[in-house]
Amino acid sequence: MGTRQIFRNTVLAFLLALPNGALATTVYVSNEKDNTITVLDGQSGELKKTISVGQRPRGIVLSADRKALYICASDDDTIQVLDLKTAKITHTLPSGDDPETFALHPNGRFLYVSNEDDNLVTVIDVEKREAVAEIPVGVEPEGIGISPDGKWAIATSETTNMAHWIDTKTNALVKNVLVDSRPRYVAFTPKAEEAWVSAEIGGKVNVIDSASHEIVRRIGFAIPGIESAKLQPVGIAHMKDGPWSFVALGPANHVAVIDRKTYAVEKYLLVGSRVWNLAFSPDGKWLYTTNGTSNDVSIIDVEALKVRKSVATGRFPWGIDVGP
Repeated sequence: MGTRQIFRNTVLAFLLALPNGALATTVYVSNEKDNTITVLDGQSGELKKTISVGQRPRGIVLSADRKALYICASDDDTIQVLDLKTAKITHTLPSGDDPETFALHPNGRFLYVSNEDDNLVTVIDVEKREAVAEIPVGVEPEGIGISPDGKWAIATSETTNMAHWIDTKTNALVKNVLVDSRPRYVAFTPKAEEAWVSAEIGGKVNVIDSASHEIVRRIGFAIPGIESAKLQPVGIAHMKDGPWSFVALGPANHVAVIDRKTYAVEKYLLVGSRVWNLAFSPDGKWLYTTNGTSNDVSIIDVEALKVRKSVATGRFPWGIDVGP
């Protein structure tokens, strides 16, 4: 065996010994004050590139084929489509006024967008590049979540304090559920039995049964030494194949670890300042947080329930998505 082949075999053995998913994990972060997207290596946290985009980028989500990144350019009143191979904006989508967040239907074709200034949810066909529906909801819609089976979309209205259930087959609003004050984020559990809605000012996560559309649980938080007014739940992430759910607690600078069966808070993890949103690596072994006022991302080892490191981004990191 030649020297070159020995070297190749050694490198291959090293790569195979690394944690599953470590080689192909890329983290995308929107920086709303810098008008950029930060691209990080998901394992090392190394900065791969910084990409200039539209004004005040907030919500971001990868396309179904992982070749593009959809970006809510809120102050440009549009959704930009970033080609990840070329790092160039290829086109825009008609989002309506002030798009803040959105969710991609599991079929990969339809984006459901919250338009805060218009009190609407806009549905965009990403293939035709056109809006196909506008759904009136409450005042200042913020969060958007879609069930894993694609049946339901939920929009949360910050001022009306409601979770609006939308039938994605007809794009009709079928139920309004009153929740605690200032709902920000929606995350369905992996089998879509429940929708968890974070109420930032109310300080709780409202658990809504998907069949009855009724609140079945309210999860509260308490951290010694931190005043209750700072315990402001925002982003939520559920493990697909594990027992935990994670909730970002905003200015409390912690992420709560919750047992999804008992709804008990098992642990609090200290992260950066003003933690906003969360996303898992594709293999579920790592959880990433955007920390708005410390301008960084924290990397959490999910199995160990420990924060391994924090890495710098741009100013005011907000949205996050992770892919291969």
